[in-house]
Amino acid sequence: MNISINNININYRSEGAGDTVVLLHGWGSNIKLFDGIFDLMSGKYNVVALDMPGFGLSEEPKEPWGVDEYVDFVIEFLKALGIKKASFLGHSFGGRVIIKLVNRTDLPFEIDKLVLVDSAGVKPKKSFKQKVKLRIYKMSKGVLNFAPVKKLFPDALENLRRKNGSADYNSASPLMRQCLVKVVNEDLTHLMPSIKQPVLLIWGSNDTATPLSDAQLMEKLMPEAGLAVIEGVGHYSFIENQIVFNNIMKSYFKID
Repeated sequence: MNISINNININYRSEGAGDTVVLLHGWGSNIKLFDGIFDLMSGKYNVVALDMPGFGLSEEPKEPWGVDEYVDFVIEFLKALGIKKASFLGHSFGGRVIIKLVNRTDLPFEIDKLVLVDSAGVKPKKSFKQKVKLRIYKMSKGVLNFAPVKKLFPDALENLRRKNGSADYNSASPLMRQCLVKVVNEDLTHLMPSIKQPVLLIWGSNDTATPLSDAQLMEKLMPEAGLAVIEGVGHYSFIENQIVFNNIMKSYFKID
């Protein structure tokens, strides 16, 4: 299905009836990865997911966004659908959006409970080696942006970005790269103690993108959080071991 929100064409999916559960995907992902969750939950719940702006089949935002702009957009999307109460599940970047969303005041809907799956939100500490590499990258970038050098070596800056950038960064469009830089540099741990809703944290024990230590910190900071670890899987725990994931979800959402 398609809907236009703030002049941005959005692809979304809505299935089932009953209480609403909103699914927010990770960076570089889309709602297709939630097929298994739709199959699991749409028999009892109204399950809603959108390709957030810049992902899947949805249009990019008109300018570089940070997390706050994505939160604003999700609020407008849910208002347009007339949703008055919902639970939320977020994977990776989607979890980051949820952490900020639940800290907003005067929301036009009520939030029931939350599921954060291999969620982002804890800014990783850089090692000395990473700090040196970043420093060299920034210095090199400055040199290659200098007009005479840029003219002599027009492809050098892009080659440097490819060599030093993450897979998410390198696969993104120029505008979405700017969004990514704004998003990943924000630490949300100061917001976690304010989350009063029940929070289920589901994590892959081998997650390297958002390590298990992030989940353990979230569990400590969030007053009503509990952690379920899926052994032997990584950042996409809900896909890598769908059977265990589904059993955890069935218990939390009381699905027969």
